[in-house]
Amino acid sequence: MRNVFIVGCGYVGLRVARRHKDRGDGATGIVRGDASLERLGREGIAALKWDLDGEPFSKPADLAGAYLYYFAPPPREGDGDPRVDRMIGAFDRFGHPARVVYISTSGVYGDCGGDWIDEEWPLNPQAARSRRRVAAENSWRKWRKIEGRELAILRVAGVYGPDRLPLRRLREGLPLLREEDSPYTNRIQVEDLADVCVAAMGSTKREAVYNVSDGNPSTMVDYFRQIADRAGLPHPPLIHRAEAEKALSSGMLDYMNESRRLSNDRMLQELNIELHYPSLKEGLAASLPVAEITPIQL
Repeated sequence: MRNVFIVGCGYVGLRVARRHKDRGDGATGIVRGDASLERLGREGIAALKWDLDGEPFSKPADLAGAYLYYFAPPPREGDGDPRVDRMIGAFDRFGHPARVVYISTSGVYGDCGGDWIDEEWPLNPQAARSRRRVAAENSWRKWRKIEGRELAILRVAGVYGPDRLPLRRLREGLPLLREEDSPYTNRIQVEDLADVCVAAMGSTKREAVYNVSDGNPSTMVDYFRQIADRAGLPHPPLIHRAEAEKALSSGMLDYMNESRRLSNDRMLQELNIELHYPSLKEGLAASLPVAEITPIQL
């Protein structure tokens, strides 16, 4: 049985750890804080504490020949990802894993004008957070080339699921761009994402890149309206682009300035994935139980 480590064992990583546990594999989560250690302990999952902004963990960790998932986010500033570089540097001390699955973002493609794109589309990151992801991808590729190990990069669409829906924004009545100005957005339900991660780790391809989405993009307005309808909340007010500069946060503006539709053909075919939630309708039914739905007050 091969050792499995999950760096950043949180919302997605915990689900990946559960899958390995159910299969009889051992899995160790590498987390930043005590609360995360306690949560993994309650799940019966081994854990190590390491703040990736500090020194490597002092407790021995045998990473040599292991499977390693890297889910930790980059820092909030800068154009690089020193956390990834620090992790790779630690391999000289703790051993080099046999295979790494790295979660990146579809934001590395930048604005594609709403076109359908596959993994061969040129990278054109426009937001700073996307440039950090490109830097991390390059660091992992360099490591793979030098060490001769295996690597899968997952360019993931917007992740949604239980406790990961914009309900607060809807309740506060915050605005969105009107339909005709709204970009295409792509999504993946968290349980499907966890399945893709495990499948990518089990792949025999030495290096591969996959777009990860449900293959059913829609506009941001449609996304919010479907969630509002499911939750019994009012639709968000819609504004012109000229108003958006003052009304929307910089983070939301970044999303509104990029439009693309992700092809997930390679993911489905090469990883033999059958999505449980191929559209938002199925995904919301599983992500927002009836008991949590807020009835509309008449």
